[in-house]
Amino acid sequence: MAFLLDTHAFLWFVAADKQLPMSVKEKIEDINQSCFLSAASLWEITIKIQIGKLDIEITLSELFDYADRNQIEIVPITYEHLITLSQLPMHHSDPFDRLIISQAISEDLVVLTRDKLFNNYQVKQQWL
Repeated sequence: MAFLLDTHAFLWFVAADKQLPMSVKEKIEDINQSCFLSAASLWEITIKIQIGKLDIEITLSELFDYADRNQIEIVPITYEHLITLSQLPMHHSDPFDRLIISQAISEDLVVLTRDKLFNNYQVKQQWL
């Protein structure tokens, strides 16, 4: 099984935040599991830092290096993802989350998220 981390799951993993369930942490740490992160998540993090909605303890470069060191592959945004996105109903207004959903559907990935709005879509997901 391959996983796509929602932005909060990645940030909590990096920060060793207690909000991240141990079962999710173990999935991310398991070298036999493929873990991915959307380029949209990196974009979201960058924007939120710039506008003061997110404060992290490390630099963006260190954050990106952390993903690489933990074998979390970055999923670029492709035409296919955007076509899938264009066909999604508007249950969720967050553009970053909608793109993550479309990537998970297009790439057949399981999203690791606690966001209950993802339940409104035909996307595989896990949290606990």
